[in-house]
Amino acid sequence: MLIRHPEDLPSSEITPESTYLRRRTFIGAGAAVAAGVAVRSLSPWTTPASATPLRGQDQDDELTPFEDVTSYNNFYEFGLDKGDPARNAHRLRVRPWTVKIDGEVAHPGDYELDDLLRGMTIEDRVYRLRCVEAWSMVIPWRGFALRQLLDRVEPTSKARFVEFTTLFDPAQMPGQRRAVLRWPYVEGLRLDEARHPLTLIATGLYEQDLPKQNGAPLRLVVPWKYGFKSIKSIVRIRLTERQPRNSWNIAAPNEYGFYANVNPEVDHPRWSQARERRIGEFRKRRTLMFNGYGEQVASLYAGMDLRKNF
Repeated sequence: MLIRHPEDLPSSEITPESTYLRRRTFIGAGAAVAAGVAVRSLSPWTTPASATPLRGQDQDDELTPFEDVTSYNNFYEFGLDKGDPARNAHRLRVRPWTVKIDGEVAHPGDYELDDLLRGMTIEDRVYRLRCVEAWSMVIPWRGFALRQLLDRVEPTSKARFVEFTTLFDPAQMPGQRRAVLRWPYVEGLRLDEARHPLTLIATGLYEQDLPKQNGAPLRLVVPWKYGFKSIKSIVRIRLTERQPRNSWNIAAPNEYGFYANVNPEVDHPRWSQARERRIGEFRKRRTLMFNGYGEQVASLYAGMDLRKNF
């Protein structure tokens, strides 16, 4: 990918004009939210009228161009190279799609995608995705707050964690034919993290259904955590009493913990996390604690040692 100095190009050239103009709509809607104006509820797959703004960051952050968001991905089920998902994900069948919800819930079952989405408040939110390789993107996601789904299935009093599982189908996902990780991919959150209003189940981005290489039809987005928490192509959500083992923690426990909170004061064993490079920019910028969402989420970790609980 060609990287050019941002000052050499006008914003309208870095991002397609329609996208650039739409960004202004996002920012204007963000100002309305900040002023206490309610965001309009949306039915699934409709065009949004507003967006939740970036929190704790510059409201004028440029959105990462759609072409970069959909061509530079970590999705090892389709290959190890950043461009492999875009090349290989076309074989993924996203209809029909069923999500099993089980464990410590009052209403377990196999939910067909349309039934699962029915009645959900779908909205657009602009969140950053921060990855441990020290790169980041600013993406306009579409989806619903995970807590809506949890409220629907009613966790029992024993539920303390939420475990997510990705589709396992090597015929569709050629990366699963290699023992890079223990398949299927598994990720987890504490129940209070999962119920936080910022935690999103994404169904789309840039006002489109979620592309296959970005985790169609459902992926997790937790904006204060590193991107490997954003499990893709979810087929199972299980509520548990015990903390689940997430895939990267199983593969490299000295490098990847359960929490995966963005903490620039703790280096990855193989690189610094203090600075990051936004895709499409030349200069690095300082990494923010909790990815800039500290005001909203720091209370979740009060009293915890975030060097040991990484």
